[in-house]
Amino acid sequence: TIFIDLSISRTHMNVIEHVREMAAAGLHSNVRIISSLLLTMSTNNPELLSPSQKYQLLVYHADAVFHDKEYRNAACKYNMALQQKKVISKTSKVRPSSTGGTASAVQAQNLPSEIEVKYKIAECYTILKLDKDAIAVLEGIPSRQRTPKINMMLANLYRKAGQERSAVTSYKEVLRQCPLALDAIIGLLSLSVKGAEVASMTMDVIQSIPNLDWLSVWIKAHAFIHGGDNQRAINTICSLEKKSLLRDNVDLLVTLADVYFRAGDTKNSILKFEQAQMLDPYLIKGMDVYGYLMAREGHLEDVEVLGGRLFNISDQHAEPWVISGCHSFYSKRYSRALYLGAKAIQLNSNSVQALLLKGVALRNMGRVQEAIIHFREAMRLAPCRLDCYEGLIDCYLASNGIREAMGMANNIYKTLGANAQTLTILATVCLEDPMTQEKAKTLLDKALAQRPDYIKAVVKKAELLSREQKYEEGIALLRNTLANQSDCVLHRMLGDFLVAVNDYQEAMDQYSIALSLDPNDQKSLEGMQKMEKEESPTDATVELDGDDMEGSGEEGDLEGSDSEAVQWADQEQWFGMQ
Repeated sequence: TIFIDLSISRTHMNVIEHVREMAAAGLHSNVRIISSLLLTMSTNNPELLSPSQKYQLLVYHADAVFHDKEYRNAACKYNMALQQKKVISKTSKVRPSSTGGTASAVQAQNLPSEIEVKYKIAECYTILKLDKDAIAVLEGIPSRQRTPKINMMLANLYRKAGQERSAVTSYKEVLRQCPLALDAIIGLLSLSVKGAEVASMTMDVIQSIPNLDWLSVWIKAHAFIHGGDNQRAINTICSLEKKSLLRDNVDLLVTLADVYFRAGDTKNSILKFEQAQMLDPYLIKGMDVYGYLMAREGHLEDVEVLGGRLFNISDQHAEPWVISGCHSFYSKRYSRALYLGAKAIQLNSNSVQALLLKGVALRNMGRVQEAIIHFREAMRLAPCRLDCYEGLIDCYLASNGIREAMGMANNIYKTLGANAQTLTILATVCLEDPMTQEKAKTLLDKALAQRPDYIKAVVKKAELLSREQKYEEGIALLRNTLANQSDCVLHRMLGDFLVAVNDYQEAMDQYSIALSLDPNDQKSLEGMQKMEKEESPTDATVELDGDDMEGSGEEGDLEGSDSEAVQWADQEQWFGMQ
């Protein structure tokens, strides 16, 4: 009897070893089938497998299910494995034989780690957006047994949940174990930990490893980024990028492009994104911002190509969906943009650009309160990005909440200091109230004194001069700005000013330039058509008929858009994205 029992035990030990080898070889579908069969056999005959063998099979089966992206099922199987592990600790059955004892010892050494199983459960919960459950599982692991990846996951979950103190503690623990964990460094800096303190945690490794002196400068640059000091961040990254050893680093170029974008320097931002893209044709990171800038500049064909190329690289990232959403938004298909933004958020709930896309789409569809929720979430994730605040202020102004908009603008001004961007945001709100027009003028003058080429400040100053009918002054301002850069809005505004002083020929030229930069700029087209009517009064009747015909065509397009809006709205409801 003892001989037969041992033979059965050895046979099943060999089976488990085969399953383990297949799992290590990545034969997940094979593991899933054989482990399922063996587990069913053990259910019908509990004597066939020992508790430890059953535990191993449950883990391997759960791993295979996880690989198939069945995360709820995987979490269930991992939890069953943990329950089985408790049985092992309670009933340690060793055969009364030296051979059996040796086999059990070897088997115990090969058991999958219980900590690793808990990490996998937390990973399932995170993917399923069950963050509280994930935190609870990881917190159940004693602090001394937490590996760096467990602490990193905990830190990210804590930060997302707003538990900043716990997040800082976990990030620091990651750095204590892995001083070159740069994402943990960024996490600490984003939580307002001083750059000097973070740098001190990496000092030993910097001093002990050759050619690592750049790391302290890298930390300083990211400290400036998360402190909202964009200009010093740009200068610091440029000093790094110029060093021969780090020249043409894609990550640095993308970071620099993003900081230029935050600073409102569209031209340099696009230039750096293009450099990074040339170096790495499969680049995805940051391409959502690049696509947004290109769409805003009116290069919709290029945006469409970029979106298609990124979808071919991966449709499991938020970026290609955001890029397609930007194309739809600037093509005035707001319902489709809303759907694509929601899809991007599904893939990455931390995508600031996706939240902003959905926010502006909702705002343009008149759903201002829903838009406010998305802009606030974007602000929470990126407190130093001014476009998040601008979106929220636009919503307040759209709903006549001038007091809330003024409060927000003053808060930005006090928090981030008096730079060209914050001065312009505050001036924009002041322009909405006749009582604060003079203050707006002063703020815009200060902004332009700091950055004469800051387009948003130039546009707002031109709007103010137009109200005051100071057309010659407005023309001079716009000419000076256009001498160094070309922008659709500036050319169109210059055309409007030239019409006001009866310089129709040059006004027509400016409208033409604006339309060449952005063929979808409706205001430039309207300005040009209005001038053509005034210049040819004898053809007024004919042109009116033509306009009526064009109007009919536009009306047909709008009907198509409404039909499309219903279609996309249905899809949003179907996917639960509203």
